Amino acid sequence: MTTEFATPPAAKPFPVENLSRLVFTNAQEAPNDVAVLRLVGGDWKEVTCAQYLEEVKGVAKGLIARGVKPGDRLAIMSHTRYEWSLIAWAAWAAGAVTVPIYETSSSAQCDWILTDSGATVAVVEDLELREVLTGGTDWAGDILVIEGDLVAQLTEAGAGVSDEDLEKASLAAGHDDPCAIVYTSGTTGNPKGCEIVHGGFGGVVVSVEEQLQDAFVPNSRTLIFLPLAHVLARILEVACFYKRVAVAHEPDTTKVIERLGEIHPTFLVSVPRVLEKVYNSAAAKAENAGGAKAKIFKAAVQTAIDYSKALENGGRPSAALKVKQKLYSKLVYSKLHDALGGECDRVISGGGPLGARLGHFFRGAGFDLLEGYGLTESSGVLTVNPTNRAKIGTVGKPIPGVTIRIAEDGEVLAKAKTLFKGYWRNPEANEAAWTGEWYHTGDIGELDSDGYLSITGRKKDLIVTAGGKNVSPSQLEDLLTSDPLISQAVVVGDNRSYIAALVTIDPETFPAWRDRHGKTGEVADLLQDGDLVGAVQDAVDRANKSVSRAESIRKFKILAAEFSVESGELTPTLKLKRNVVHDRFGSEIESLYADA
Repeated sequence: MTTEFATPPAAKPFPVENLSRLVFTNAQEAPNDVAVLRLVGGDWKEVTCAQYLEEVKGVAKGLIARGVKPGDRLAIMSHTRYEWSLIAWAAWAAGAVTVPIYETSSSAQCDWILTDSGATVAVVEDLELREVLTGGTDWAGDILVIEGDLVAQLTEAGAGVSDEDLEKASLAAGHDDPCAIVYTSGTTGNPKGCEIVHGGFGGVVVSVEEQLQDAFVPNSRTLIFLPLAHVLARILEVACFYKRVAVAHEPDTTKVIERLGEIHPTFLVSVPRVLEKVYNSAAAKAENAGGAKAKIFKAAVQTAIDYSKALENGGRPSAALKVKQKLYSKLVYSKLHDALGGECDRVISGGGPLGARLGHFFRGAGFDLLEGYGLTESSGVLTVNPTNRAKIGTVGKPIPGVTIRIAEDGEVLAKAKTLFKGYWRNPEANEAAWTGEWYHTGDIGELDSDGYLSITGRKKDLIVTAGGKNVSPSQLEDLLTSDPLISQAVVVGDNRSYIAALVTIDPETFPAWRDRHGKTGEVADLLQDGDLVGAVQDAVDRANKSVSRAESIRKFKILAAEFSVESGELTPTLKLKRNVVHDRFGSEIESLYADA
């Protein structure tokens, strides 16, 4: 183990003056390359780099005509869609600073973000979101509605703005000027605005390109289904424009598999929850089929994991293991590849921890699985596993220009020029987050001798039992949710005599489990059912095998419904709000210790 590791800066700088100039450069150098795939009716339409620039220029001129000036803040509240992206690039071309707002935000959150950022313009998807945006605020800025044919309206309104005026506005910002104020999703208190600069996003994509080598190759394709308000989705799109990768958008996660089969992406960037769903769906289908199919799937899973583990540290699988892996590639893994569109051979996971078992499975099934790590405050990325040198279970090595240090208490500290400028108008938060050049991430981690980082938990989430044992809940939660029947888990036990857990059941895999066991009713009707309790107990027992007795889960309680963004237990990026869960399910937690 080591306590500090630095990767030298990238060999080349971000090549354009600011982010907006990527669109101009692409149109000039590769006008006929496909920039975006746009779903029109039921068909995907190719939008070339030249065509996209014309659309961006039209919208940017319209914004200028409506009074948007360089440095003005422009908020966007919409589901992921073509227009979200177009308006963001146009805002940068007009010299504005984008302020993303999650479409799931409440009126109170909108009010805070609009007033705190000082936004002068807000773009909303439809009249419903307009009502949310204006429902709890006296904010009096300009509100534009996408579904009111906004793109055409702005293009018409900007017809009188000259190319020279647009060019001047698009060159107003440099690498050190802000491009976005991205508000953290806020598990506690009001969100904090992270001031990200053009050179932050730009420096990250150059560094990621160097670390991943051929990850973003020209003429490749990807689907963005994460919220574009999420920094991971934004840095992905910037990287795609930088490398001229065609991007498509899909806001509805239930349609992702359908869309993958239509556009056949060559790589994907995902959060762990989506990969868990893909695996759990395949596992549930095999289990429901029973008999030989269930046995084959279980054997295929173990083979993939064994095969991946054999690749660690430059190792080679045995001849027998290669034969088994090739057999299951035809019988099982090929169906997973088909589900992801048939041409996807690389998956980059970020936005949260991916369990090692799941990582080994996907790599052993033939995907180049690369896990990374970053925060809004780091312009999206701090570390990522290098191509062909990934260590499953780690989040990789620092990207070029980043130094990672492990503090005495285990906290991960970061130093880089690509870090955010600071929390917007929040000196107290800045003072608490920085020690000199070092940013305190709030995560607990370890560095191995090769510089690979492992994240073991959140500093504020660490549980200290009554016996003085420090327990990171995330490890146990990852182990529990690897079971197809379990959707979510919250490990508790701070200042208690033992560890316990709250568990939710996956609504997609539950119906088949219910039918297979001859049950009737919903999860809420079966909370005390012996078979359901027994199935969860089996998952708990498997998880406990990976930890010490002091860390093991002694009791659990099944909840009637999943945690969700709508009900307030999850952030828009699907992170758990532990304080909300503890408050809302306080009586259930107390019942776990009634006999203690």
